[in-house]
Amino acid sequence: MMTAPRRPPPGPLARRVVGAFFLVTGGVHLGIVVADPEFYRPFADEALFPFVRDAWAEVVMARPEIYGLLLMAGEIALGGCLLVGGRAARVGWVGVIAFHLLLVLFGWGFLFWVVPALGLLVPLAWRDLSSPQVRGS
Repeated sequence: MMTAPRRPPPGPLARRVVGAFFLVTGGVHLGIVVADPEFYRPFADEALFPFVRDAWAEVVMARPEIYGLLLMAGEIALGGCLLVGGRAARVGWVGVIAFHLLLVLFGWGFLFWVVPALGLLVPLAWRDLSSPQVRGS
């Protein structure tokens, strides 16, 4: 009896795609820092809480190149965790989901990105973290 070839589980592919996406977005922040760190200035203008706007203006924009590079490093670290897999994937998925949740602090407009992104990321993370490759690590 002939059987259809087995497809690889979608979790690892999804993890690699999301991991690669975060590596790319980390690179975008490197480009912003090199080109013009002042690009970050209006990011918190619509923040939900005054402390977010104030911290952005007084802390982040005091040294936007440093904070842009820290953001880059964080995104690359999360992407790397997802690409490595195993226990690191747990950290990557939690970080990616937390990252998106925190974006909402910067304004209601971010919901247009965050809701669909989490609608995709949460089930992908759940499926991946439930797989024997990640769970058994």
